Amino acid sequence: MNHFSQIRQQLSARNIDAMLISSASNVFYASGFHTTGEGDALVLVTEKATIFITDSRYTEAATARVQDAEIVIRENAAPYTAVLKKYLLRDGVKKLGFEDAALTVKEYNTYRDELGCEFAPASDLLLTLRQSKDEEEIAKLKAAQNIADRALLQLWEEIRPGMTEKQIAARLQYLMLAGGAERMSFDPIIAGGPNSSMPHAVPTDRQVRDGDFLTIDFGCVYDGYCSDTTRTVAIGHATPEMEKVYYTVLEAQLAGIALAKAGVIGKEVHQAALDVITAAGYGDYFGHGYGHSLGIDIHEAPFFNLRNGKPMPLHAAVSAEPGIYLPGKFGVRIEDVIILHENGCEDITSLPKELKILPV
Repeated sequence: MNHFSQIRQQLSARNIDAMLISSASNVFYASGFHTTGEGDALVLVTEKATIFITDSRYTEAATARVQDAEIVIRENAAPYTAVLKKYLLRDGVKKLGFEDAALTVKEYNTYRDELGCEFAPASDLLLTLRQSKDEEEIAKLKAAQNIADRALLQLWEEIRPGMTEKQIAARLQYLMLAGGAERMSFDPIIAGGPNSSMPHAVPTDRQVRDGDFLTIDFGCVYDGYCSDTTRTVAIGHATPEMEKVYYTVLEAQLAGIALAKAGVIGKEVHQAALDVITAAGYGDYFGHGYGHSLGIDIHEAPFFNLRNGKPMPLHAAVSAEPGIYLPGKFGVRIEDVIILHENGCEDITSLPKELKILPV
């Protein structure tokens, strides 16, 4: 998989002769090859050619994985700018698009001073392309989601009072890795009882106990693409208040999903969920956005939130994750990933949504 041709097609429309791709996520999007760190590779897409530049650590792997590009192995003593300049001159590049959202000031100054061409900010070229997933990307998102879903189903069979949040997090990560994940999309959020009122709680040594809500927010990476899921379960039993909050969140999530499709204004989906939560008396306890896009990165644009007044693109992959958080008591979040189509959306999360009460 690569997206060289899609990038090249955007050059003339943006009045640039070439695009320099430097961030690890966008190098992977462009080439289909993932290095282990920032700065380990560059991609140059010109009107005439595509050049993938890396070093000897990746000679064999890049040669096998990167297709439709010239593979250039940079000598250790040679700076990237010396290699780039050769190909910029060869292909007559006078105006170079660059990732203004990714380069440091120091890197920008070095490139500008040494490459001898005009620099044009062009991060949005890649951002726009990445918002709409193609069939291969969607297949990888579904595979990542499936690995995570299966891991949680197994974990539910194992959770008992007395287990700590850290122990649950460790077991969940093991299950995803054993199930085929490359790594985690992010550090799991495992939050029991009053800790669940913190949307981004960090797992602690607190033991889960009868009567807790337990929020489990997690995801894994498969072939470079992320999953993201949240389920909140009750341990032993749930009080009437817990049930009310849970089913309010579920109703809010379903209201957003019912509205979600390509072309819908991002903030309208958030508002649909917020209206449900506000009507139930919890409007002050839902403070984050309804959802974020995801793909190569766990948080990508565009978003379902009150700041997004733009139409959502076709085939965007977006989380649907409203929540209610009562400080010092408990919180509930339910999260699926949906793919936006012309006439609706596809929910690629297979886990049940009804309130699950784990045995004690």
